Amino acid sequence: MVANLKSLKTEFLEYLEIEKGRSIKTVENYDRYLTRFLSHTKVESPAKLTEPVVREFRLWLNRQPGTAGDMKKKTQNYYLIALRSFLKYMRKRGLESLSPERIELAKIGGRDLDLITADELNRLLKSPQGDELGALRDRAILELLFSTGLRVSELCALKSDLDLTRDEFSVRGKGDKIRVVFLSAAAKNAVAAYLKKRGDMSDALFVGYGRAKKGLSTKLGVNKDLRAITPRSIERLVKQYAIKAGITRNVTPHTIRHSFATDLLENGADLRSVQALLGHANIATTQVYTHVTDKHLKEIHKAFHGKRRKNS
Repeated sequence: MVANLKSLKTEFLEYLEIEKGRSIKTVENYDRYLTRFLSHTKVESPAKLTEPVVREFRLWLNRQPGTAGDMKKKTQNYYLIALRSFLKYMRKRGLESLSPERIELAKIGGRDLDLITADELNRLLKSPQGDELGALRDRAILELLFSTGLRVSELCALKSDLDLTRDEFSVRGKGDKIRVVFLSAAAKNAVAAYLKKRGDMSDALFVGYGRAKKGLSTKLGVNKDLRAITPRSIERLVKQYAIKAGITRNVTPHTIRHSFATDLLENGADLRSVQALLGHANIATTQVYTHVTDKHLKEIHKAFHGKRRKNS
């Protein structure tokens, strides 16, 4: 007897975690997307998962509320990617169902980058003032984000035993892939000053002091129960310092990651190298920064094209 889709979904998620080595977070996301699909369509067997069923689900999904009106195409594609992977798994099992190639992702427009100018970036990095522990921590966070191009989740996972005698360290990124990132002199100095001031026993590189109202000391950080700072806390502090720096546009930790990539490309780095430093699995993801290389192409064209032609 052929298993129903709910039991197959469970086996598929186990397959993702064990055989494919996907992260727990990825498995949880796939579970959420597929559960919503099965709950809405009421389909129980692989053979009944047809194109009309998927088309009706896509129409329903397109009309669901999102953060700004209807659900974004990019979010809808997450559901379709999960469903397509599920169909590939069933085909691998020899089960008759819809061909995964029949599911096309929704076309989405070009990605807009939240970029800030070099002057705005400098003002942002200098915003944390003073030698209090909180200011030293925040300065180290901002400098490290710009020096390494780390994702905010990667930054939060760093440990306090970071070797500052070296100019590089390894970080585990998306898909458990390890890459090397590099420390600028400014980042090394900022992190060293912060660690020197700390007096707690937490093994996290950056800790949160939001529980000070409950008796924890933010001045010296002496409580050994301090926990690693959260991505949400870093998002808040970046926004706070952006306002302090007089930057009117929205600034996030990812904005600093964009500045890191743009800075490299503007100074002559090639796209493949930037891909490796950012930890992008696909060069297509890095090509969002082609606006920078395009500008270089324009300068090259202007400098070298048509020099042999005489003015008419």
